[in-house]
Amino acid sequence: MGLGNPGDEYAGTRHNAGADVIALLARRHGGRLRKGKERALVDEVRVDGRRLALAFPSTYMNESGMAVAPLVRRFGVGEDLHRLVVVHDELDLPVGRIRVKVGGGLAGHNGLKSITAHLGSDDFVRIRIGIGKPPGRSQGVDHVLKAPGKAERAELAVAIEEAADAVEAILAEGPAPAMNRYNGSPST
Repeated sequence: MGLGNPGDEYAGTRHNAGADVIALLARRHGGRLRKGKERALVDEVRVDGRRLALAFPSTYMNESGMAVAPLVRRFGVGEDLHRLVVVHDELDLPVGRIRVKVGGGLAGHNGLKSITAHLGSDDFVRIRIGIGKPPGRSQGVDHVLKAPGKAERAELAVAIEEAADAVEAILAEGPAPAMNRYNGSPST
């Protein structure tokens, strides 16, 4: 599940980093995201013989749970939320860093709050993509809803590739090995 906001006006913004990862995974594995009945763009691809469901809510970020809950039911991951991977932007990480995490706090992220409220649990896997804090006295909302500058865009492009790799690693090996690989590396 890649979080972001729908619509062309949000494409390329920091807040859509999670959605960008899902789009990249669909391209890598010959998928095509299509409108699903769960208020999301959805497809299912195969990665090394394993089934991977890809989704991007067509709701706004703060209503992500409205799409995630029915998708969790559809794909049968409600019994084991460690099979749900949510990819999202993270203000508390420097630009371009990624971290893999299971459960934990929501750090004020409205998309995570909505998902937790709709699932009744925060025990899902997250891939956090660092977008950095806004400069000076800028508001977080203004920062996340703007497209990054050229240098930052290049750093985020690398992080989006790494986050897609992390999704594949979680699929192949589970969250713990992915945490060891992606949380310990200075390049992430």
